[in-house]
Amino acid sequence: MTTEHEAGRPTRMLFMGEESLADGFRLIGFETFANPTPAAVDLILRDLSRNREQAFVVLDDRLMHADCPNLKRVRREGGRILVISVPPLNAPTELASEVADRLTALFGAGAGAPPPAASGPPGGAS
Repeated sequence: MTTEHEAGRPTRMLFMGEESLADGFRLIGFETFANPTPAAVDLILRDLSRNREQAFVVLDDRLMHADCPNLKRVRREGGRILVISVPPLNAPTELASEVADRLTALFGAGAGAPPPAASGPPGGAS
């Protein structure tokens, strides 16, 4: 699926990752690449960049952390190609991001975590 941006060129929407996730993205109109190798992802990102295409790219966590030189370059440059990651469907809920990693490095493991729930009856009465 593509969307139009201000210059009239379409923005490509791509998902690359686990087949179980690809089905859902395919249903909402994404171009999907089920179970690609990191090398295949690298080539796709290289081609998007070389062709100066606008793209919204969703990768599964495995690929986001793979050694892909073009992924690193695209993320460093920003601009025409936006890349985000999604966790596997069967993984425990764990929201992670570069921002969360930086907060943890600065403030420790509890940074950004919600405060512990208060015990006892509401209003503080005992």
